[in-house]
Amino acid sequence: MKLSTLRRWISPSQSIQGKIFIAFSLVALLSIFSTVSIVYVNMRENIKDNAVTSVSDSIRQADESLNMMLEEIDRLNTVVVTNKNTVIDTILSPSEEISYEWFLEQKRIDEFLSVLIDYKPYISRIAVVGLNGKVFFTGGPWLDRTIIGTPMMDFMLENGSRHAYLKQTGVSDAITVGREIRYNQETIGVVMVDLNYDFIKKTYGVKPTADSMLYVLDKEGGFVYQSESAPSFAPSIEKIISIRQGFSGPGDAAEMTIDGKSYTVVSRSSEHTGWTTLALIPMDSLLGESAKLRKLMAEVSVIVLIVVLIGSLKVSSRITINIRRLKSMMMLVKDGNLTFPMKEIKTKDEVGQLYHAFISMVEELNRLMEGIRVSEKEKREAELTALQAQIRPHFLYNSLNTIKYLAKKNGVPNIEEVSGSLIELMRGVLGHSNEYVTVREELDYVRSYISIVKYKYMQPIPVHEEIEEDLLECRVPKLMLQPIVENAIIHGIGPLEEGGLVMIRVYQENHNLKVEVTDNGKGMTQEQMDLLLDGPFQGETPSRFSGMGVRNVHERIVRQYGEPYGVSLYSELTLYTKVVITIPDLRDKGKSVQEVI
Repeated sequence: MKLSTLRRWISPSQSIQGKIFIAFSLVALLSIFSTVSIVYVNMRENIKDNAVTSVSDSIRQADESLNMMLEEIDRLNTVVVTNKNTVIDTILSPSEEISYEWFLEQKRIDEFLSVLIDYKPYISRIAVVGLNGKVFFTGGPWLDRTIIGTPMMDFMLENGSRHAYLKQTGVSDAITVGREIRYNQETIGVVMVDLNYDFIKKTYGVKPTADSMLYVLDKEGGFVYQSESAPSFAPSIEKIISIRQGFSGPGDAAEMTIDGKSYTVVSRSSEHTGWTTLALIPMDSLLGESAKLRKLMAEVSVIVLIVVLIGSLKVSSRITINIRRLKSMMMLVKDGNLTFPMKEIKTKDEVGQLYHAFISMVEELNRLMEGIRVSEKEKREAELTALQAQIRPHFLYNSLNTIKYLAKKNGVPNIEEVSGSLIELMRGVLGHSNEYVTVREELDYVRSYISIVKYKYMQPIPVHEEIEEDLLECRVPKLMLQPIVENAIIHGIGPLEEGGLVMIRVYQENHNLKVEVTDNGKGMTQEQMDLLLDGPFQGETPSRFSGMGVRNVHERIVRQYGEPYGVSLYSELTLYTKVVITIPDLRDKGKSVQEVI
């Protein structure tokens, strides 16, 4: 396939296939982009939510495990501080060191303490410290009377009315749980149990990502635990303490930007110890897997888009193949080829309907072309017939001229006059095809008619003309006046024995041309006037020359100029009949009669 052909197929400005291809491609692209965006955004949110939920659950489980151990230690402390025979009496005993009594007392309390911590690997040491300097312990590290007066001892005495928790540093890391030993409402010593720090590490070893950080802070803001091998970008201690102060509830999570780096921070406060656990998860490492998945989704989207583009090209080609066939047939018709080979389109959709309509149009066009050819042939034959018909009026004119010449030569003036008038009248009727003549020419036709018809009545017919001189050149429909005058003579003054008169008057009124023909004949009734203009045709020809009567004149004028114009009749029996012809006077408008038609 040539590149130009492919470009033409998929060009939206040149083909429907291109528009379909572009539309499919845009819909597919938008669908894939929207789907991938929604999935990716939801996946990011799910990853963050799952991370928060997982860390929160892990911290809660660690707190519960630690609380269980601390509760067990509290019970041990309670057993110690309530044991009078072994613990309280030994502390209050006056026995001195390096004496047999002191040896027995130490053995007895050591056995008692050993029994308490047996099978409890999370306890590294249990010690009883009397304020009188007596110190008894089981486990390690070593402990002696030098502990009295130390900050740890002061802390235990100050906060150990119930239980006190302290992370000690130095020889070994441990969580020390202490409680006062009281007798007779006086503090006589302290019992302290050290929680093995390795269990703390295992319990709080929550790391959703390799570079996440976890901190456990006590009430005073001291670090009970912090993740080992913290990354180089780990926030400072001051930042961690300030972050802790930003959380007030027992459990909460938020996204924060610390030192220009985004974190998801999870916080949980323990009701048992009052410690606060903070987990800092860097967003870039948390969403690192989502970035890989995003890249994978982008690659899959590109592959799907390519498949969709190829599919849309095939589908659009399949959809528009019939349109292209129809187009090729139309181009042949455009070039004048009406006998082209037709590619049948059998589909019943809109294209199939267009095909059948186009075929019907071509067949109709063929029929019309054939009709035009037949019409042209008939037109040529009619022109020949018309040419032959033109010979007859010339032969008739020549014959009448011969009669006129013979009448003049033999001294018969009446025959000469009738022949001349008949020649002029026939020349007006048959001599030219113009539909409009001047008022002057129309009056000449009337005079020729009167010259002929007066010999019928064997007496002159008085016809008076009253015409404004400037109206003689107005153009009027041909043979408009002669049928009216003929009707006035035959039906008006013809039956009179004498005194008959016909008046022709031409004048202008309200920018209209008025032509009046009045006779003093027998007149007409209103029914006769209505019948003359609107009644049914009786089969007689009103005018033996032109074949047109009063009604013909009226209908011609109305058809040419409209209803305001035409013929009006006015008559009274035994008195007169007046026919008024009204047509527009076009002289002031500078238009020809043809422009009004």
